[in-house]
Parts: sequence; C-alpha cells; structure tokens
Amino acid sequence: MDTVFIHGRLALADAAELMEHYGDGAALEAAARARRFRSDGNVVRFCHWRQIERVVEALSSEEVSGSIH
Repeated sequence: MDTVFIHGRLALADAAELMEHYGDGAALEAAARARRFRSDGNVVRFCHWRQIERVVEALSSEEVSGSIH
C-alpha cells in the first residue's frame, strides 16, 4: 500500500468513527458516502470521504508502510 496522506484530526476522527460503528465495513461505508456526494456534485465532500476510505484501509492493514524508525 502507498503512504496515505492524512489531512488533520477530522480525517482521523471520521475514520475512527466509521471503524467503531461499521467494523470491517467501514471502508465500504466511506466509499458509499463518497459516491453519494459525487452524485450530488459536491466535489469537496466526495474527496473527503474518498480520503477517509483510504485512511480506514491503511489503519486496518497489517502491512507496514512508509519509513520504519
């Protein structure tokens, strides 16, 4: 997996909330929200939820990514 850019605490808070409520389905829920905003023409919210989907996937992954110190 590529390194994921996390834009602030809101992104982490939204990802954590989805993971708490939807468990393994959190990434799917984020993708559904992104699709909904895309259909509504709200590009900013679409991009936000697509990022949340990637953050959830990164947090759920057992794979190590990025630099290890």
